[in-house]
Amino acid sequence: MGNKARHTRRIEADERRARLAVRHRLAGTARAASAEEVAGSLVALHATDPATVFLAVGARLAGKQGVAGPVAGVEKALYEDRALTRMHGMRHTIFVFPTALVPAVHASTTRDAATRERAMLLKHLAKGSEYDDAWLTETERQVLAELTVRGEATGAELGEAVPRLRAQYMYGVGTRQEGPQPLSSRLLRILGMEGRIARGRPQGTWTSSRFRWEPTPERPDPSDEFAHAELVRQWLAACGPATEADLKWWTGWKVTDVRKALAAIGAEPVELAEGTGHVLPDDLDPVRAADLEPWAALLPALDPTAMGWQYRDWYTDPAHKAALFDRSGNIGPTVWWNGRVVGGWAQRPDGEIAIRFLSDLSDEGGSEAEAAVEAEAARLRGWVGDVRVTPRFRTPLERELSGA
Repeated sequence: MGNKARHTRRIEADERRARLAVRHRLAGTARAASAEEVAGSLVALHATDPATVFLAVGARLAGKQGVAGPVAGVEKALYEDRALTRMHGMRHTIFVFPTALVPAVHASTTRDAATRERAMLLKHLAKGSEYDDAWLTETERQVLAELTVRGEATGAELGEAVPRLRAQYMYGVGTRQEGPQPLSSRLLRILGMEGRIARGRPQGTWTSSRFRWEPTPERPDPSDEFAHAELVRQWLAACGPATEADLKWWTGWKVTDVRKALAAIGAEPVELAEGTGHVLPDDLDPVRAADLEPWAALLPALDPTAMGWQYRDWYTDPAHKAALFDRSGNIGPTVWWNGRVVGGWAQRPDGEIAIRFLSDLSDEGGSEAEAAVEAEAARLRGWVGDVRVTPRFRTPLERELSGA
């Protein structure tokens, strides 16, 4: 007798939202005890806007940790324990990763982007300056030597110590974008992408992006195949089920690389509303929404949950896109109820957290939902204190609510 055809399990939207609630540390019983736990559960925290890291962690901390806020814990993990690392990752975006995952991210994603960035800089230097590859190599040597002596330094401090870093070149020669550009920020960014230096503690508060630079320790250099497979394994554990399109969007890889990684980890196909999805081979057991207590969350702009998938209709109403996203596809601060985005929020100049519901919740808890959201807003107000947070990428609803 031949083998029976294997049944492909279908995972509906309510189960996906239940998985999200638990694995992304959003449901009350799933809240985390530390920044490291949050980052490990989410794989990567968007860090283009530095405030997002702290707000994303704060929304997921349990008990007294959540009331006290995430600032001290995140800073300790980033700058003292080095359990978390800020670096360029997927889609040429800055993220905060668990440090143990950094080799896989670098080998699968950042290294190729750094190679392209270096080639582009050399091309611009050749067209718009007298500087060549040898000159750039010597400049890098001096920068790295100075940073080794100092231990840490800002870009401005390095420019004072290494005059070459203050050089300028002509960008976009012969185009409408032609104009002088400083070398320092671009070269330091490339050295960071290559893993030769890293962003350290910023100047100012936790919302600042004026980072100091530090030398980096040696780290493993895994094969491309292992690195691709490991990153997909981690991501599916956090975000599965998901489609190839979701993975291609999140990683920024070619679809062939996505498919090879899925095959390498033995990912299992499942049926989703939008097509074929994938989960880890040991992740087919049902997760029941009915087993969870109702939960609410206020997530920041660019939160890794809100930005986790390319296809978002199962947790975000398409009718709300114009209010919640900017023109580049960046999501603003969102209000969540039981796994769905139901509104947005913003901080006003006086510190008040303004909220607007975009969904009718009268059949989904109504007053219970409003009370839970207000409790999250009060918790956020409590730990943010006198700091004012303005998202790096403004969205229509956030602007309106903040009074901008």
